[in-house]
Amino acid sequence: MTPGAAPGSRADEHLDRLVRRVQADARVPAVSAALHRADRPLWSRTVGATGTDSPLGPGTQFRIGSVTKTFTAVLVLQCRDDGLLDLDDPVGRHLDLPAHGELTVRRLLSHTAGLQREPFGDIWDSLRAPDTDQLVAELDRAERVLPTARRFHYSNLGLAVLGHLVARLRGASWALSLTDRILTPLGLTDTTVTPRPTAATGFLVDAYSDEAHPEPPTDFGAVGPAAQLWSTATDMARWAAFLADPAALDPSGAVLAPSTLDEMRWPLTTTDETLWGAGFGLGLILVPQGERVMHVGHDGAMPGFLAGVYGRRGGDGTAGAMGAAVLGSSGTAAELFDLPHLLLAAAVEHDPAEIEPWRPGPPAPADLRGALGHWWGEGFDYVFSWHDGTLRARRAADPAGRPPAIFTPLPDQPDVFRTASGREAGELLRLTRDEAGAVVRMHWATYRFTRHQETFDRYDFRAGR
Repeated sequence: MTPGAAPGSRADEHLDRLVRRVQADARVPAVSAALHRADRPLWSRTVGATGTDSPLGPGTQFRIGSVTKTFTAVLVLQCRDDGLLDLDDPVGRHLDLPAHGELTVRRLLSHTAGLQREPFGDIWDSLRAPDTDQLVAELDRAERVLPTARRFHYSNLGLAVLGHLVARLRGASWALSLTDRILTPLGLTDTTVTPRPTAATGFLVDAYSDEAHPEPPTDFGAVGPAAQLWSTATDMARWAAFLADPAALDPSGAVLAPSTLDEMRWPLTTTDETLWGAGFGLGLILVPQGERVMHVGHDGAMPGFLAGVYGRRGGDGTAGAMGAAVLGSSGTAAELFDLPHLLLAAAVEHDPAEIEPWRPGPPAPADLRGALGHWWGEGFDYVFSWHDGTLRARRAADPAGRPPAIFTPLPDQPDVFRTASGREAGELLRLTRDEAGAVVRMHWATYRFTRHQETFDRYDFRAGR
């Protein structure tokens, strides 16, 4: 039975059936899935067998492959927030490299640096990854296969270089920095650099028979920051929830400030210019789901293993700290990549978050009451309001799900606000008052806002002049 769940829950039965269907149809020796949300007990399900003498359970580790990159990306942003680097620094400013030192941290994180996919040499033939000294020494033999910023081009080598950068800046190995700065603070105790004895075996399942052949375990050496980690579905569901809603799992911001996760989730490129089905931020894959819903996380693939780890943001019914993880012991069952998205959508459909009742709050400050209501700018009707202690604005015709612009006052400039989020983020809002102190005009991003519709040459339709 699912831990903490009520027996016979229709929503849990639906999730359970999704997992069992993928395990059977995709012929996966072992599947472990978990769903984390702030308003319900943890849900998990395992189907199959480990391929070892150890039983399959929620504590069974699987290789998570490139999901590792999300951890390396957070380590890099921690360095930025601590003032150790700037995202637009060339990586050679911090590392002594024989080549490619001009590539910036931001471009490497977003896979837009143009660097070749793997380190020099055929490591997938030999399964011998370089150590750090070799990786650095052979960088001059690695190509920049595309011009910088030309397009998305996935690179394990780029993330390996960033892992080396973290180690240099922190004065400790990438693995030790990971444990001290992410895994321990977030309680991800089942996430490790090397597998435990009870870890599942990875398999290649034959396309034309039921044979499942074990894949050799591999140590990725200096490329570890791109793909080394082992974990459980329950740990990874928690990690996905952190990526989507960090304030819920890390309220003090000890691991990373929520605003920094916002920055990481902003799309910097699309992965396919003909089908905008996924984007890439700073180390994170972004998968839009429609109706202003975004799944954020990463997929992973290593010999014998596939993983999908995603958190859900936005949309009616989405709970706080909502994340799903699916780990499987097959290297070819692509259906595993779809399953976390299906679990998140099904959980919202069959067990949506409770609707919080509205409650009256304090009034708007007296000096801002005159700024509330309808204003016209660029010929469009906007509504300015006061909610949850902030001044807000939205176009009157905006759909209900579109977030408003939110303003914060500038302490040293009365009647001047900075747009903190939403439309025109970063721009100034200035209020103009008459001799009696009433707000008679506003300027937002330099555009004039008036109580009545006016042309740009100030023809007032109400007054007919």
